[in-house]
Amino acid sequence: MFKALIVEKDAETGKTSAGLREIATEDLPEGEVTVAVEYSTLNYKDGLCLGPGGGLVRSYPHVPGIDFAGTVEASSDDRYAPGDKVVLTGWRVGEAHWGGYAQKARVKADWLVPLPEGLTTRQAMAVGTAGFTAMLAVMALEDHGLTPGQGPVLVTGASGGVGSVATAILAELGHEVAAVTGRPEGADYLKDLGATEIVAREELAETTKRPLESERWAGAVDAVGGPMLARLLGQLKYGGSAAAVGLAGGADLPAKVIPFLLRGVNLLGIDSVMQPYDNRLRAWQRVARDLPMQKLEAMVHPATLEDLPELGAQILQGQVRGRVVVDLGS
Repeated sequence: MFKALIVEKDAETGKTSAGLREIATEDLPEGEVTVAVEYSTLNYKDGLCLGPGGGLVRSYPHVPGIDFAGTVEASSDDRYAPGDKVVLTGWRVGEAHWGGYAQKARVKADWLVPLPEGLTTRQAMAVGTAGFTAMLAVMALEDHGLTPGQGPVLVTGASGGVGSVATAILAELGHEVAAVTGRPEGADYLKDLGATEIVAREELAETTKRPLESERWAGAVDAVGGPMLARLLGQLKYGGSAAAVGLAGGADLPAKVIPFLLRGVNLLGIDSVMQPYDNRLRAWQRVARDLPMQKLEAMVHPATLEDLPELGAQILQGQVRGRVVVDLGS
């Protein structure tokens, strides 16, 4: 028997609730690899799945947790053997398939990635989907020509999980980083991560009738979407790119096509859920190489399974800064 955070749905009221339970290995869903989960983390999607409406959950009872890292306990796939350290992000785990908020998980071998050399399982979950997505965004910007010295790179939603890691990675790579935040009290935190400029959210939150503004940004990592993404597209330098990773500010894009036509800018969509294996491995290897671990540690807030229902509500309200790391051994 082992501990798991189970979300259940009341058949009469339709309301969901999350609570700790003891379950057995036989209760786990089908899969080739059973993992002793050591750490998981908290993302916006997890908050949705833990919330009163159940969010993205397909069926109940359910174990949320879209990320986990741990040690292979059993495997029917030749790629993994007992004792191997592995990481999982994406593939609808924690949504359509039981996830990492349990001390054991059983998943398809195709969904796993070997833990990169130089990372611990705890560090991998300090990175998690948020950091993995941030690295995918940085790689996409590089693939489209971004190099240090071209000018400041804008990071929106910089105090959140993706924004925090993106800020640290870009600064480590030698870029000037302009961090957008609606929390003035978080300026020191962002500067400690490497931001050289703090941009108030109000500067970019409103749409403008002007399709082009002064060229300011060599590139951007955008976790907000909506009017802010539309606004920054008109401020990119010629040939610059924006990597879109989220929609905290809305799913609509009230933008003009003129920046694409007259400045040759690029809007790059970043998906972390269905990324092919080779690019996953490339991103995790880059994380191990280019993310300064001392800055990563500064983002971490430790938690236990018992803490998650409350933290899930907080992340939906934008009240969680940095990265929550859930210790499954506690």
